[in-house]
Amino acid sequence: MNEGEVTAADAAKWALAAQEGEGPVALVTVVRAPEGAAVGRRLVVTGSAIHGTLGEPELDGRVAARACESLAVREHTVVKIERPAGVWEFYIESQHPIPELHIVGAGHIARSLCRLGAMLGFRVTVSDDRPEFASAAWFPEAESVRVVDFDHVFDGVAVGPDSYVVLVTRGHKFDYDCILQLLKMEARPAYLGMIGSRRRVRATFEALVRDGVGPARLEDVHAPIGLDIGAETPEEIALAITAELVATRRGGSGARLSDEERVLDRVRRARGAQEGQ
Repeated sequence: MNEGEVTAADAAKWALAAQEGEGPVALVTVVRAPEGAAVGRRLVVTGSAIHGTLGEPELDGRVAARACESLAVREHTVVKIERPAGVWEFYIESQHPIPELHIVGAGHIARSLCRLGAMLGFRVTVSDDRPEFASAAWFPEAESVRVVDFDHVFDGVAVGPDSYVVLVTRGHKFDYDCILQLLKMEARPAYLGMIGSRRRVRATFEALVRDGVGPARLEDVHAPIGLDIGAETPEEIALAITAELVATRRGGSGARLSDEERVLDRVRRARGAQEGQ
């Protein structure tokens, strides 16, 4: 427990460190307190430590426990806690590493995917074995553009729970070599997708099983890649892939919201009930 006050500058440093991969943190700010005495005070909660104090150890513990829950589900939220002296209200902000989007392949789909990924807050890395394609001029939105041999495409790349990997190379052999490397690694990315037709994906999966990859491990692979939006052009295919990335990251189902909510059906039922009275 650190009894010192956490300043806004301190909180910003913790947040930046979390985004750069030094471990997730929850930033807690008091937005309402009895008599306003502690408004603006902050706690920083890492998985095992509390930095700062609200002046009451028991309250610090309760707020820290709630902050850990927010960290687990990656949420920003407002929490109220009843105390004998009145109501406390806290804003909890979860900070995690910036998600990394690793695009393997530097063709037309990759260009649009890089642009969309950067717009959505991903830190994008593009890898290909062709210098004429793997260049900053082709991918100005990318954080990094790498010219690599596909046989060692993940050398020097940190793949972890905040990594999203998309294989869109120019040929089946390259996709296979890359996915086999990744599936044999201990690291598990948040998302692994491979482009290809149903027939091509089936042939790849059968070959992977022959090469010692367990069928259960293949359940983590999104292939064919993307959501079904009828995409045909490289830009539309990139959009379909990006939509699946967001659904994976945020927990969406990919269903049409109009089909899920059925608002018109509810209006019809309500109107029918009124007319039947």
